[in-house]
Amino acid sequence: MRPILLQGHERSITEIKYNRDGDLLFTVAKDPVVNAWYSVNGERLGTYNGHTGAVWCVDVDWDTRHVLSGSADNSCRLWDCETGKQLALLETNSAVRTCGFDFGGNIIMFSTDKQMGYQCFVNFFDLRDPSQIGEYTCPFSESKITSAVWGPLGEYIIAGHENGELNQYSAKSGEIVNSIKEHTKQINDIQTSRDTTMFITASKDCSAKLFDCTTLEHKKTFRTERPVNSAALSPIYDHVVLGGGQEAMEVTTTSTRIGKFEARFFHVGVEEEFGRVKGHFGPINSLVFHPDGKSYSSGGEDGYVRIHYFDQQYFDFEFEY
Repeated sequence: MRPILLQGHERSITEIKYNRDGDLLFTVAKDPVVNAWYSVNGERLGTYNGHTGAVWCVDVDWDTRHVLSGSADNSCRLWDCETGKQLALLETNSAVRTCGFDFGGNIIMFSTDKQMGYQCFVNFFDLRDPSQIGEYTCPFSESKITSAVWGPLGEYIIAGHENGELNQYSAKSGEIVNSIKEHTKQINDIQTSRDTTMFITASKDCSAKLFDCTTLEHKKTFRTERPVNSAALSPIYDHVVLGGGQEAMEVTTTSTRIGKFEARFFHVGVEEEFGRVKGHFGPINSLVFHPDGKSYSSGGEDGYVRIHYFDQQYFDFEFEY
């Protein structure tokens, strides 16, 4: 399982994302560049230049026409995927923490940080009609949104908060439809399953949890001994991969072995770990499975993105399991 190493960022990776077909991989980091790569060989296709601060989030629509990125320069930008041209600039009062296209690719949502006296906002924007922008204040103003994804059919978004809360916000009214609190600390990442029936959360409380998208019913828990920064669900098997490590500022004082920067694989049914993959020299910040389930990618605090193609053993193991 020799990984493909992508070196296109000077700072630590914040998020990586495959397009729906899986032939392209988009990466963003705490530098101002958004990169696009061919996932099959790790060749860099190009960059999207325009941001002036760290880029926190990236998303691509279902037919790979548009790319969306949110940054600490208080802006959310829409790009033409093929040419790299900036199509729209949405300015905000504080850093954009999360962003995403709905399934149709027409409506975008993004959330902003609670900072400099500004509240945490969730924004919905219709690309077909620029006058239709909805800005809703986050009712839990004492706890900002740290991760968010669209729910099934684009009816609501599922948002994770700094205090460990999970909320469903209606895309039409901005009201809270459902709310639960299963985590005790900040939710770092939320990713849905391939069919958007379930989603997995990664939290600073050293666990990842599986929930039902519609009811927010808690299904499974995967525990580790260090904070989890990212978790992803396999599209073909009942597997979960978790990535994390200790806080970035504590990394320099410990050895690589103690820091535990491996990607850890768990089986969903029995909630047991069955494998680890080493590689990064710092915490893993973002993990994604390829849409065909035959590879996965990880982005770390060390600024590298690694594409891992599974060997035959992995597929044989699942058959035996």
